[in-house]
Amino acid sequence: MISQYHILNGDALKDQFPTDLSGEIIVLRECLVDGSVEGDTLEELLATRATFISQYYEGITEEKYYEKILPEFQKILNIPPLSEVTLWFEEDLFCQVNFWFTIHFLQHFLQHRIPNISIYLVKPNPPNQYSFGYLSQEELVGLYQQRQLLRKKETLASLWPYYQKNKTAELLKVAETLSTDYPFLIPAVNAHLNRIPKEGTIGYPSEVLLQIMEEIGTKDFDVVFRLFNKRAAIYGFGDLQVRRLWKKIIKNI
Repeated sequence: MISQYHILNGDALKDQFPTDLSGEIIVLRECLVDGSVEGDTLEELLATRATFISQYYEGITEEKYYEKILPEFQKILNIPPLSEVTLWFEEDLFCQVNFWFTIHFLQHFLQHRIPNISIYLVKPNPPNQYSFGYLSQEELVGLYQQRQLLRKKETLASLWPYYQKNKTAELLKVAETLSTDYPFLIPAVNAHLNRIPKEGTIGYPSEVLLQIMEEIGTKDFDVVFRLFNKRAAIYGFGDLQVRRLWKKIIKNI
């Protein structure tokens, strides 16, 4: 019998996950789009992330980070042969970076050990391509029934190390190579490239925040955050990621 596993993009989707779908749920509780992702091994990467999260995310110690993260990774490593793994990720950059990492993790930590695992992708369709949150359980089941069997997994898996090593030209080239099968990659990669500060700029997300504050004449974070999510939805940033950018801007104006 084929075992079913679902790797979700966060606990919010877990809370609304269809009860009609069988299989074990695994939650990727990370925000790899934010902060350092250095580390040649999983252990080194997690140590880097634990340090970053504990320094910049209030209330999360290194111990709490490991408590939330490690059990989910262990679930992935325990996936048995003859399994089907369905990945639930949106098209925004936040989700895509986690998706790239997950594919790499499955391909190099699991698929090489157990090569006969099938991997599928479920993502929301426009106009909700950046959020599962607007969908009912029935609609989520419908998306599952249309899930995409992932092909060219080794090429997909290369997105993560290129992102991790900040090899932007190679990252874009891979996205372009895969554009026929995965057209959502190029917009996400371009969003990443645009957020990197260049000479004389502070990066697109920060520029959007600054523009919003100038337009509405307030630095109130809650107001600015809501408008940012409308104008820069492709980034998929939560309040913690936007607040970090917001604080840097406030400090310098």
